[in-house]
Order: sequence, then C-alpha cells, then structure tokens
Amino acid sequence: MSADALASGGRDAPFILNIVGMWMAAAETDKHVEWVRQFSRAIQPHSTGAQYINFLGDEGEGRVKAAYGEGKFARLVALKNKYDPKNLFRLNQNIRPAV
Repeated sequence: MSADALASGGRDAPFILNIVGMWMAAAETDKHVEWVRQFSRAIQPHSTGAQYINFLGDEGEGRVKAAYGEGKFARLVALKNKYDPKNLFRLNQNIRPAV
C-alpha cells in the first residue's frame, strides 16, 4: 500500500517513542515539564522528526498539519469541508474546515 493511501504516515519507522510525564502535585509541574522537554531534545538527533497524530495533545494546528504533511492535510481539510463543515468532530487533534 502506498504511503499516500493512508492519512497517517511514518509506518515504515522501526519503532515509535512516546514520552509521557505524569505527576500528582501541581507544585511539581515545572519540574516534570522540564525533564520531558530535556529528554525530547536529547533524543531528537535520533528521530525522523515525524509526529504520530494520536500522541499529540492540544498543541495547535501547526503540529497537526506537520504530523500529516501538507498534501495529506489539504486532502483532510477537503474531506472536513464536505462531511463536517460545522466542525462537529473537533474534540481531538482538530482539522478545521476551510468553509
């Protein structure tokens, strides 16, 4: 199957890494966010640079667009325009309709 046949890419990568930081005390937020960011920067040279869409949180449209790539994102916007122009399905890594 062609890589363009599927919305998400990177299926040829030998592995996937998801960095998850979790904590209970709000006072520890800065500490835990920082170690996640440091680890992410440290591992970046060994990364393809691709993003797996289901691992993204509320990081904005730019990261969602980058995860799909320009061409796939444009096709998904066209589908959204046709089937969900009022953006009912938006509580995820949202693709906003252009209409």
